Amino acid sequence: MEVIDLQGRVLRLARRKECHSDPALMHRVAHVLVFDSQGRLFLQKRGQDKDIQPGKWDTSVGGHLCPGESEETGAQRELGEELGIFGATLEFLYQYIMYSPVETEKVTTYKTIWNSRIRPQAGEIETGRFWEETEIEASLGTGVFTPNFEDEYSRWKKVRPGKGASG
Repeated sequence: MEVIDLQGRVLRLARRKECHSDPALMHRVAHVLVFDSQGRLFLQKRGQDKDIQPGKWDTSVGGHLCPGESEETGAQRELGEELGIFGATLEFLYQYIMYSPVETEKVTTYKTIWNSRIRPQAGEIETGRFWEETEIEASLGTGVFTPNFEDEYSRWKKVRPGKGASG
């Protein structure tokens, strides 16, 4: 992975394990919020053998960018790898820096509307499904979701147009 500074300049390359054990090594990540036309948000349940937040519900898609890869290209690649979604139209939402005790990520978040089949990646994702906004709201703070998703969801609520989850 590329280790970057606050301006996004590449400082050096590092292994995933190194980045996930040293919060000083900021790296780039792409997230995609996948909604259906009814405004429900698809969430993935992380596999039990994941090194960070195993077995918790998380953002639709999230993954590290490859060296030299643009955020949108990485988001499209991760959509295909994690959910079997190809050719989706992505809408840029925002960027932010996510700090945790084990890592620091510069996150670029996109949104898409998808009404076709979703095929979660076996091994990486235990399961996945669409959630109603009221269901998400009722589960916040209960330990069901990753802290990253709860942070992402609060950011989404601040920028979304209109009242429905999909805006």
